[in-house]
Amino acid sequence: MRTSKPKILIVDDHKDFTRVTSRTLTDYDFCEENDSSRAVGAARTYRPDLILLDVNMPNLDGGDIAAQIRADPDLKDIPIVFLTGMVTEEEATKRPLLGGFPFISKPVSRERLLQEIEKHLAA
Repeated sequence: MRTSKPKILIVDDHKDFTRVTSRTLTDYDFCEENDSSRAVGAARTYRPDLILLDVNMPNLDGGDIAAQIRADPDLKDIPIVFLTGMVTEEEATKRPLLGGFPFISKPVSRERLLQEIEKHLAA
């Protein structure tokens, strides 16, 4: 049984999104990274239990970051869930993987986000 809060790294170039998300999900310990070029370093330092990763960002996109994380022996087993505004919720439920990773469409409700976080932390 887990004695501390699960650690979640949120990587999204929109500071408002990461800030609101981290403030609303108080059952978790969050680390926010808004600069995609620092995402892998943040994962190495923070050692999250789950990474919520935006797809479309300047510098490095989510696919590039996910590939770097999967190539790192110390990070490769951390679950990654993409967050994207590029698909609708209906598309997300019909096609639950994006590049082999699960994804959630944005905007996302607090309840839906909690559901997905719990599902992927339990995996």
